[in-house]
Amino acid sequence: MAGAMMIERAQSIPAMESIDPKEYLAKMAEEENKEMDEEQLKEKETVIMEIGKKYREQGNAKDLGNMIRVIRPFTKLLSKAKAAKLIRGLVDMYLDMDAATGYEVQLCKECIQWATDEKRIFLRQALEARLIGLYYDTGNYKAALADGSTLLKELKKLDDKNLLVEVQLLESKTYHALSNLPKARAALTSARTTANSIYVPPKVQAQLDLQSGILHASEEKDFKTAFSYFFEAFEQYDSVEDPMATMALKYMLLSKVMLNLPDEVTNLVSGKLALRHSGPELEAMKAVALSAKNRSLADFQKALKTFKVQLEDDLIVSKHLDSLYSSMLEQNLCRIIEPYSKVQVDYVAGKIGLAKSEVEKKLSQMILDKKFLGILDQETGVLIIFTSESRDKTFDDVIETVSAMNAVVDRLYQAAQKLT
Repeated sequence: MAGAMMIERAQSIPAMESIDPKEYLAKMAEEENKEMDEEQLKEKETVIMEIGKKYREQGNAKDLGNMIRVIRPFTKLLSKAKAAKLIRGLVDMYLDMDAATGYEVQLCKECIQWATDEKRIFLRQALEARLIGLYYDTGNYKAALADGSTLLKELKKLDDKNLLVEVQLLESKTYHALSNLPKARAALTSARTTANSIYVPPKVQAQLDLQSGILHASEEKDFKTAFSYFFEAFEQYDSVEDPMATMALKYMLLSKVMLNLPDEVTNLVSGKLALRHSGPELEAMKAVALSAKNRSLADFQKALKTFKVQLEDDLIVSKHLDSLYSSMLEQNLCRIIEPYSKVQVDYVAGKIGLAKSEVEKKLSQMILDKKFLGILDQETGVLIIFTSESRDKTFDDVIETVSAMNAVVDRLYQAAQKLT
């Protein structure tokens, strides 16, 4: 009996192919004061969601945004929970399109104002969380932190832990973008503590693991631990077929490059799981790994130019590019000076293809950091490299003997003072 009713109801819902979305929405606006039974409301709710999905598939952000405004009177006929689910679902569709219309923040604010006027607290809080995410994505970090601080106080009073995890995670990301690593770690610790007391979906758990890996790589340069977190995030994203799995895999490869294990990058990329995520992101990291393996600065710079979007425009990767470039420059310089005991700085600069002043500065830094033993003779422009020899301990022994003699003399002086 129930099955027959469901089939009958499904047949009563008009097929999307036969619906003109604009006409349907205009007709619905005319009938907003008309009384409807539960079945009619459910039918209209289903059709609205289908229209939203259709707009999303077409990439029609403008009409989807207009529809969200048009259906607001209709949501008054629904229960608060259903209305919140419908509006939140459509707003999520709009924002997940990444259409970059420039209207995203305004639409979100309009929906928040509407939810406030209608006294729909939970919907307003959910939308405010999305607005904080938008501020983070657009680089408006000050507004993200200000709104986040206010919303966190509300959520802690209401004990809405699911949304609390989401906002704390956004706060951690914002602080990291501002290079305030202690506060980023504190916010992430709060998010993980809250998440431990509830069930979190795989996607949210993946976001937590990904942020943990990013902070370990940024703050402590602990790429081994970061790799473990990135791997956990990759598995979680992959289980729900989220596109962010590719980013987690990309950061896994970055960790291997920074650990000076470029050979393992090829093994990871050729693995069964990674083959499904092949694309420019992985190709960029493969090119960087290959240049690191060959200690080729020219190949590294070529990779940066070829994959600028994937490398320099990625905030996480770009933060490590300087240290990676510095490391590769050191390796390249070491390769050039290895055969020599004396070599002209001009010759080294010519071989590496950089200005003499830049090479001279880097060689000085390497000598001070004890990367190799040597001196720079600036008068002749020559680098003199010393062979690493065992340390002569004679001077150490002499210093130790003199110190002991000094202690003896002091004791004798103290004894003489007592006698007088």
